[in-house]
Amino acid sequence: MKTKIKILAVLSLALFGFMAFKPVDKKVVLIDAGHGGYDSGVNKYGFEEKTITESIARKIKEQNNNENVEIVLIRDEDMSMNLTDRVTIINKLKPDLVLSIHINSNPNMKANGVNAYISSNKTFYDESKKMAEIAVDKITSTGKLTKRYVAEAPFHVLKYANCSMVHLEIGFLSNENDRSYITSEVGQTEIANKILEAVK
Repeated sequence: MKTKIKILAVLSLALFGFMAFKPVDKKVVLIDAGHGGYDSGVNKYGFEEKTITESIARKIKEQNNNENVEIVLIRDEDMSMNLTDRVTIINKLKPDLVLSIHINSNPNMKANGVNAYISSNKTFYDESKKMAEIAVDKITSTGKLTKRYVAEAPFHVLKYANCSMVHLEIGFLSNENDRSYITSEVGQTEIANKILEAVK
């Protein structure tokens, strides 16, 4: 119950601030840091997915200097939020684009790289696919992470978000090279900058 009240409070504050100060001509990009609270996501070698995604999300907002892009975070602290809550926030705020940040894992420790998922919803399919391809290309352009693929997926948030949306899987915690990069300050800063280049 306390968690639900907290989420409603966060949503109310976000809506108030967003609607009160939303610049008319800006592209609004909502960043969803995957997992949070009791849901740590991937947990390997002392690193938690929820912490990495939150750190990258914060850096995206902090490093944004594009006057034509407004970055809004679904969460900027470690809080539990289910998939329905995320859909509610997305559809209330009505952003131009949503990027959901996640970290991958695989029993095969050689598996590595960046991939993205989009909805098969025809309304936003073309723009979502284009953004997914650009984001994967940008993030892997440093040569630190390998390029994998863009594919359709029936994920709940992708399915019910009424806007263009991309689910990004940025590196594998199960892979030593990926893990070293995505858990480092330098790596997270580069990833955030490349995402900003993608959404400009």
